[in-house]
Amino acid sequence: MSTTRIPRRTFLRGVGTAMALPLLEAMAPLPALAAPSRARRATRMAFLFVPNGIHMPAWRPGKPGRLDALPPTLKPLEKVKGKVTVLSGLAQHNAFALGDGAGDHARSAAAWLTGCHPRKTSGADIKNGISVDQLAAARIGRLTRFPSLEIGCERGAQAGNCDSGYSCAYSSSISWRTEATPVAKEVDPRLVFERLFGNEDAAETEESRVRRDLYRRSILDLVSEDAKRLRARLGPRDRAKLEEYFVGVREIEHRLARAQETGREVALGAPDRPKGIPADYGEHIRLMADMMVLAFQADLTRVATFMLANDGSNRSYRAAGVPEGHHDMSHHGGDPEKQAKVQRINTFHLTHLAYMLERMDSVPEGDGTLLDNAMVVYGAGISDGNRHNHDDLPILLAGRGGGTIPGGRHVVLPDNTPMANLFLSMLDRVGVPAESIGDSTGRLQGAI
Repeated sequence: MSTTRIPRRTFLRGVGTAMALPLLEAMAPLPALAAPSRARRATRMAFLFVPNGIHMPAWRPGKPGRLDALPPTLKPLEKVKGKVTVLSGLAQHNAFALGDGAGDHARSAAAWLTGCHPRKTSGADIKNGISVDQLAAARIGRLTRFPSLEIGCERGAQAGNCDSGYSCAYSSSISWRTEATPVAKEVDPRLVFERLFGNEDAAETEESRVRRDLYRRSILDLVSEDAKRLRARLGPRDRAKLEEYFVGVREIEHRLARAQETGREVALGAPDRPKGIPADYGEHIRLMADMMVLAFQADLTRVATFMLANDGSNRSYRAAGVPEGHHDMSHHGGDPEKQAKVQRINTFHLTHLAYMLERMDSVPEGDGTLLDNAMVVYGAGISDGNRHNHDDLPILLAGRGGGTIPGGRHVVLPDNTPMANLFLSMLDRVGVPAESIGDSTGRLQGAI
């Protein structure tokens, strides 16, 4: 163990590069090394959204209480189920029509993190509410390099009519900075990487990227001198943790390079497709998830949203044995074959959630792991895709919230409990005081 102290906000720098570091023992005051206190833990928040509802019979655990045997769709979470809470009974009342007619997909995404009823318009006069992630970012975002991170796997327009008279901004955005300002998500993994590891000078960052591409160099090559000086100041355990972090960054660079090559080939037939997006959707999800984990690990941000697809998405899932469109299958009409295909899509998404959670749980942090110091909400704004209902939503909460959430449980709440009540309980855990959000009626007392 090294007795050298270094600031938590230490960056390794090179041309166009500012690489943040994971939490090292040398970054903590000496007394905290022996017994890291809960008060010193940085608790992260992430919200992962999937579209078109869930096949609920294969999602819902059989009874409240301890999570023993997982239902079919949740089986990929077996390795981390002790840090997962399934929440039944939550609703987004303001995603229902409330007199506005069709447009459930737009309302589903728009209300998911705001608890507000979006104004029905396809024009510029959009109006929704401030989302929970942005409430948190406004308060704790000053503690990190980026107040929040918004990513996704499907592009979305910010204008036009995408769902029965609702603006495209609603169905492609879950993060809202103000009532009229959705936060655009980044879908190109390469651009996310450059944002996380570039410096404050955009021109220098771009120059660095071009040079690395031209000479096939790693971002680690550009910070090698700083890294060498830092290693000399660290103890053996910190040096090992630093090397493991560098290996993870380098692996992502290799995958980004492969994605860029295949992306160029795909883009020849689809010129609107960003060249950095992998042809394989599963790899796209994994790359984005890995970079979100890196951002949390390096404390670049403590707040993130991730839309695996826009609501109403009709993407096909050939890798899961579903060549048909997701939205088409979600309107199953009670057809068992279509319902089985929806479940395959749900399981595909859960498999990638499990990948991300296991990655978070593999990162040591203090006396636990990154997952122990996080709260990850996963789910949809529609329950049954055929009914378009917004009550009894499929929602789970992963992570232990800095040791405040037991996990490993199925919690059944009273019917139509506002999902915004969950948000208030989460905001409390990251030190963001809020009296209300959306249609909240209070905290989830005793539930988490």
